[in-house]
Amino acid sequence: MVELDFGGVKENVITRQEFTLEKAQKILKDEVVASLGYGIQGRAQSLNMRDNGIKVIIGQEKSGVHKAYYDLAVEDGWVPGETLFSMEEASKRGTIKMFLLTDAGQREVWPVVKAGLKEGDALYFSHGFSIVYRDQTGVVPPDNVDVILVAPKGSGTSVRRNFVAGSGINSSFAVHQDYTGKAGNRHRLRLPFSNNV
Repeated sequence: MVELDFGGVKENVITRQEFTLEKAQKILKDEVVASLGYGIQGRAQSLNMRDNGIKVIIGQEKSGVHKAYYDLAVEDGWVPGETLFSMEEASKRGTIKMFLLTDAGQREVWPVVKAGLKEGDALYFSHGFSIVYRDQTGVVPPDNVDVILVAPKGSGTSVRRNFVAGSGINSSFAVHQDYTGKAGNRHRLRLPFSNNV
């Protein structure tokens, strides 16, 4: 790990060589990653992780305005009842919940996600609006879970396109809450942003 100074702000930079795919697979082998939402980020991150051998399930509703995303998940090979579930069921099954809905969607679905959180689970965000403005959003995680951020430096379209092309995209990561002492390793889910093949 290298510490770089960006205009007075020091950041730790981790490369693929320092944290290999094999190491991430070993650390995450007992985790079930639940991608809550199959929109722009959810689709890209889930497909990339699946391609990297990480256990992933999808939480996506299948009616109304959500039907197109559900149908896209099925088209991409997610199997209803096996790897594709309702938001509520995926929230219960996952040990790492990637909360990848829009800000408005996160606020709306938070009660369902919160009900699915078990002691020791991890709650994963790709942007911090809901946590930073928790007084307005109501997204306040319980104390007995890890809370992490893994934020790509690009759209979900770029995340997937670059991965498929054999490269990757940079991401920022942070640990907001480390209940288990494993949050530092769980944020290694930055894997969806790089192709280690």
